[in-house]
Amino acid sequence: MYLRAVHTETSIPVLRQLILNHPLGVLTTAIPHASKRYPTILSSHLPWVLDVQDATSETELGVLRGHLARANPQTKSMIEHLESRGLSNGSVLEEEVLVLFTAPAHHYVTTKFYTETKPQTGKVVPTWNYAAAQVYGKAKIWYDSKAPESGAFLSKQLRDLSQHAETSIMGFDGQEQRPKAWKVEDAPESYVAIMQKGIIGIEIEIERLEGKFKMSQELGAGDREGVIKGFEALGTDIGAEIAETVRRRGESKDAASKKS
Repeated sequence: MYLRAVHTETSIPVLRQLILNHPLGVLTTAIPHASKRYPTILSSHLPWVLDVQDATSETELGVLRGHLARANPQTKSMIEHLESRGLSNGSVLEEEVLVLFTAPAHHYVTTKFYTETKPQTGKVVPTWNYAAAQVYGKAKIWYDSKAPESGAFLSKQLRDLSQHAETSIMGFDGQEQRPKAWKVEDAPESYVAIMQKGIIGIEIEIERLEGKFKMSQELGAGDREGVIKGFEALGTDIGAEIAETVRRRGESKDAASKKS
């Protein structure tokens, strides 16, 4: 990820919140195999749980927990890598892994929105606004379905993920005529056990957390206002969200400039 200074988000709590709000991340591994049975680079979209001991901490990076289908080639690649080195269930991959999270509100930005610079000089080009966070770390793999440690990890992972998605994302809290959250326990225990055998667990100790909000904050006030009005005029939820984010990011940039 190109982290241009004006777009870089340095607040760890802000990046953690982006992950919590949008937990579907792309896991990428780069594992060379002498057998050539699997591609070196593999990626999978996975929902993640982010564990943080102190939610008020300005520096704690946290731990990601997720699961993959056992039939996934990326799963097979990781297991083969561990077993070829004589490493057992719960071992850590030697290679660093990457997980990329992207906020769903992203959009093409037409030069027609640049109401200050375009009429004056015409020296403008279109771009794309988006927000993203990337996680780097070492991954521990829980792949032995018969091991109690794997079962314990996956049971907690599935319950925590379901609770987060049902309550924080869906808003199912049972209050004010809202539905109650679905729980893993609502499914037959035997069915859950069968399904659990078809997945493996992955746990990533975050070593580096980086991100950016590319939301037109590099522009002058006139062009930013044009971008805000342009997105508001689209009349869409995404347009409204991007317009508000551009406004907030621009105000933060202006405030920081005044302090310096």
